[in-house]
Amino acid sequence: MHKKTFASDNYSGVHPAVMQALLKANTGHAASYGADEYTADAIEKFKALFGKDTSVYLVYNGTGANVLGLQTLTQSFHSILCSDLAHINVDESTAPEKFLGCKLIPVSAPNGKMTAQAIEQRIQRLDDQHHAQARVISLSQSTEYGTVYTVEELQQIAAVAKKYDLFFHMDGSRISNAAVSLKTEFARFTRDVGVDVLSFGGTKNGMMFGEAVIIFNPEIARYFKFFRKQGMQLHSKMRFIGAQFSALLTNNLWESNAAHSNQMARLLEEELRKFPEIRITQSVDANGVFAIFPQNIIEPLQQQNFFYVWNERTNEVRLMCSFDTTESEIRDFAARLRLELVSA
Repeated sequence: MHKKTFASDNYSGVHPAVMQALLKANTGHAASYGADEYTADAIEKFKALFGKDTSVYLVYNGTGANVLGLQTLTQSFHSILCSDLAHINVDESTAPEKFLGCKLIPVSAPNGKMTAQAIEQRIQRLDDQHHAQARVISLSQSTEYGTVYTVEELQQIAAVAKKYDLFFHMDGSRISNAAVSLKTEFARFTRDVGVDVLSFGGTKNGMMFGEAVIIFNPEIARYFKFFRKQGMQLHSKMRFIGAQFSALLTNNLWESNAAHSNQMARLLEEELRKFPEIRITQSVDANGVFAIFPQNIIEPLQQQNFFYVWNERTNEVRLMCSFDTTESEIRDFAARLRLELVSA
């Protein structure tokens, strides 16, 4: 059996209810490329959350969801404003640039969250043929630093987008964790604040694979099915993505999974704050804890419960909790941390 880690919520397995849904879908034959009852049910559940006129497209992975979502909003001479920590800027290699032909404009975000003021300062040289033209503001909710934009902060950013006639894209690979943190409905901090396209994550919240692209403007969605095919994200046996989302969106499983991982992150924060040698660097809004550890204890701890070093220069580490993280695992990690500090 593989030991648990704090590396990523991508490391976790599949929630039993989701696995059961996969097994149920794995009987007999079903129409391919999304023309099946499981996909239809998942789409209806998404529409119940976001509105009947919402367009929903299931895709295979998060990079594909982000790239294709942005493709619906841009042409090759455009630029996309995003956090300097954004997944599309840091962790998706050059996939956005390769497939979109667009320039990414990084905006400084010390705590993971861009401000409306910082974004506006990066919007320059509009209608100048010598410069990439700003077209999209893209942000992550929750952010790469585990922080969560408030509804008011999102409204302020949306106002900047409206002022300059820009589109608003949200990378929601951990959107369920954000919804639990905000204690509000999905639509309240997406569609209602002016988001045009949303990547809705499933893999980090108990699914085996699968993400969804949610589009709130029918005109924007007009060509998405062609982009999805071109982008190699049209899953032939889509019933297996649809069945997972259907399970995740049934009886608020998305919420209980995210609530648990958020709760475990807060417990982990509480344990780490007991050690004066450890410094928490970010607000623990969702399911990630960021902290500066003494350099000499990092490797021994990683050998027991692997986690990533976020910033090698400062020894800042990232500890992620998942739907299956347990209190005992956190207590054990804290005990090992204490031993390493004593023996250091």
